Amino acid sequence: MPDQAPRWQVIFERQAEKVLRRLPRDLLRRLDAEILGLAANPWPAGCIKLKGHTDLFRTRVGDWRITYAVKEDKLIILVTEIAPRGGAYKKL
Repeated sequence: MPDQAPRWQVIFERQAEKVLRRLPRDLLRRLDAEILGLAANPWPAGCIKLKGHTDLFRTRVGDWRITYAVKEDKLIILVTEIAPRGGAYKKL
């Protein structure tokens, strides 16, 4: 039996959870699929490390951005922000 890669735990900050609750279902499904994909691979194709931060990355889903931190020692992905492209980086 081949070794399976460790599964990462995805944790949401309160603000990211609030945004998800208010989104339309079709967009929520697309964002949810991307976030579940992060649990298998925290560095998917197209993810970008944010400059000026040691462990922050972002991935995009259409015009929306998911900003997350990778805690490699604990196998945790902390979703810090989910926002449309224009306002995604203002609070970082």
